[in-house]
Amino acid sequence: MQKVKCIKGGVCSAKGFRAAGVAAAIKYEGRSDVALLVADEPCAAAAVFTTNKVAAAPVVYDRAVVRCGRVQAVLANSGCANACTGAQGLKDAELSALVAAGELGIEPRHVLVASTGVIGRRLPMDRLAAGAKLAARSLGRTAAHGLAVAQAVMTTDTRPKEACATVVIGGKKITVGGCSKGSGMIEPNMATMLGFITTDAAISPAMLRRALLLAIDKSFNRLVVDGDESTNDSVFLLASGRAGNAEIVRGGEDFGLFRAALEAVCISLARQMAKDGEGATKFVTVTVKGAKSAKDAERAARAVAKSPLAKTSWFGKDPNWGRVLAAVGYSGAAADDTKAEVFYGREWAYRRGRIADERQLAKLAKVLEADAFTVTVDLHLGAGEATIYTCDFSLDYVHINADYTT
Repeated sequence: MQKVKCIKGGVCSAKGFRAAGVAAAIKYEGRSDVALLVADEPCAAAAVFTTNKVAAAPVVYDRAVVRCGRVQAVLANSGCANACTGAQGLKDAELSALVAAGELGIEPRHVLVASTGVIGRRLPMDRLAAGAKLAARSLGRTAAHGLAVAQAVMTTDTRPKEACATVVIGGKKITVGGCSKGSGMIEPNMATMLGFITTDAAISPAMLRRALLLAIDKSFNRLVVDGDESTNDSVFLLASGRAGNAEIVRGGEDFGLFRAALEAVCISLARQMAKDGEGATKFVTVTVKGAKSAKDAERAARAVAKSPLAKTSWFGKDPNWGRVLAAVGYSGAAADDTKAEVFYGREWAYRRGRIADERQLAKLAKVLEADAFTVTVDLHLGAGEATIYTCDFSLDYVHINADYTT
């Protein structure tokens, strides 16, 4: 299969899209907090949402909108989640779409909305409407306009997250570009985050959704920061069809190529989110191999990745392999400590009952000095393997979340 090319870019990299990000004082004065992403015409769309039973009003509203498979715009805000706001919250979500549609001169049924921020507070509709109006007047197709979307949806993120990839399908260059926000309250059953992805590929809504579900399973569903799942998680994928390829309506080589480009973008965004975990000082890739099954491998890797004890040891640069092996043991995966091995980077910490001595511990400590490293557990029980992206727990994580609403 042809290699995917990863390049610099975001939601405006694909043909057929405009974007803007503006400040509307929804939470803070002068901070960019309203984003607008617009396709030139209604286009194929797919979305995946949180599985949290306490779902925010925008999620409830969008689930109905996206069923038609055609979308033209997404209006998003940060600073207020519009979650746990009752019937009025749903009305506010619907009104948000109406406001955006009115400013753009498009059908309200083709507008999705997204919110992120503090739970339990109503959207300041006057400010959001003013922001939507300003954003509609500020739309553009440049990289700066795409970056503005990534910046406008940030909450505790310390930096915007963008990714882009290209691939040739049927002699036509296909571009997939995206951005996401997410720093804390992250351990998905879907993709705990807000994500906005665009492509100029011609592809049916059904195949677009299939591609998105497969990509999420290999990317955002392999991301853990703290083990909490948000109420607002949403990932949107819009396809303009402007690349001019023959429409992808079934599986095959063209679909495989598109999937590869989409997965490259999603994996990049997931890794960026792990690196920017709230208060994170270490980006950690946890891999479990030699499990009885792929499902067992994921269970074990996920348990290690969200173990507070393991995560705090990484922050302290302490190669405490016992915490890693203990997490594997309670994960529900088949495990036998007499067969298992634990590595930090390429250095072993535990081997089938053999424990690292002082000399080996010194080598392990050096691995943990780095800003990024891998933790690998080999169970030696089968061929199952899985990787989870995560980060450490620092003192700043506590401070950020202790003061979040105040």
